[in-house]
Amino acid sequence: MRIVYLDCSAGISGDMCLGALVDAGVPLKRVEDTLKRLPVKGYAIEARKVRRASIAATKVDVIIKNEKSKAHAHKRFRDIKGIINASSLPLHIKQSGLRIFRTLFEAEGKVHGRAYNRTHLHELGAVDCIVDIFGSLIALDYLGVDKVYASAVNLGSGFVTTDHGTFPVPAPATAELLRGIPVYASDIPFELATPTGAAILTEIAEDFVNVPLMKIATIGYGAGQKDITGLPNVLRILSGDVKAESNAKPLPLATVIKTNIDDMNPQLYEYIMERLFQAGALDVYLTPVIMKKGRPGIILTVLCHDEKRADIVDILLKETTTIGVRIQTASRVVLEREIRKVKTEFGIIEVKVSQTNDGIQKATPEYEDCKRIAKKLGIPLREVMKKLNCLTLV
Repeated sequence: MRIVYLDCSAGISGDMCLGALVDAGVPLKRVEDTLKRLPVKGYAIEARKVRRASIAATKVDVIIKNEKSKAHAHKRFRDIKGIINASSLPLHIKQSGLRIFRTLFEAEGKVHGRAYNRTHLHELGAVDCIVDIFGSLIALDYLGVDKVYASAVNLGSGFVTTDHGTFPVPAPATAELLRGIPVYASDIPFELATPTGAAILTEIAEDFVNVPLMKIATIGYGAGQKDITGLPNVLRILSGDVKAESNAKPLPLATVIKTNIDDMNPQLYEYIMERLFQAGALDVYLTPVIMKKGRPGIILTVLCHDEKRADIVDILLKETTTIGVRIQTASRVVLEREIRKVKTEFGIIEVKVSQTNDGIQKATPEYEDCKRIAKKLGIPLREVMKKLNCLTLV
């Protein structure tokens, strides 16, 4: 299975996305020839090599050839929809493009208090927008991409000037488009994520994670407008393969919270762990360590979704003797699993079943069922688990 990973550490724009795909090996002529199937004239695409903080990258520009073409720069959604529907592009590309433009118009409309079908494209520029969006979709299709993943998006900082005035970064439409997507601000005083880039990302990215397990085949760098100080102003694309039969899948980024404790009654841990699970912790575990001055201690670690962070930290600060915690973000890859009800010599029990990439099946009887059987029959728990662990599932 072919996947693409978008490293948005310098944000994302439409031209950066197309530039990165061309840099990754997609022939520009293939993109240009396919774009001719759209009824849009009077433009040319230029691709050139540039440097961004000593990184060689591809800069793609859409050159408007005449004033008539610029008339496209203020279009309503019905106009763009008409252009797309009149094209002879493959149906799946047309549908993806329509969704992206619908998302763009809805975001602009919401920001300005209008219905999406009464909103015009202004600073987005319809010709540039059409070429960047459909050029990127055509390039992804050329690569045979099955899934796209992305990092959290760097927004930059400062202010951006549009036809509607000057706004803090992210611009209102960009912020609207990035709802539900992990973002962060940096001290780079520029707009790093644009509305077009954000709209493309919402359509093509399946999830936002750290780099997933993959075998990298090609790498591409799409250059932003400016060579800025502080980081390479590029969108990096990693294209590669994972086993098509893989049942492992990357999950959304998780939050890891840790604290060191060396002065608390150990009897409290069971109650604290119970409270943490009730608050939404995905996992909680204790690690014995030797701390300063030779004191034995415990590292209490909690894994949770970021939206549960505040509740988890509150419990740790209130229920333990710690005076501080450490927080970091981690990616996870897990096998898909299912719970099956299985008939055994002890009756019906629940078994957690998963399968590795090589087709090896894993089956684990639920602990609570094992404990219930041991108590009911008065036999050692380890004997029950030993017999049930030998189950053969059909």
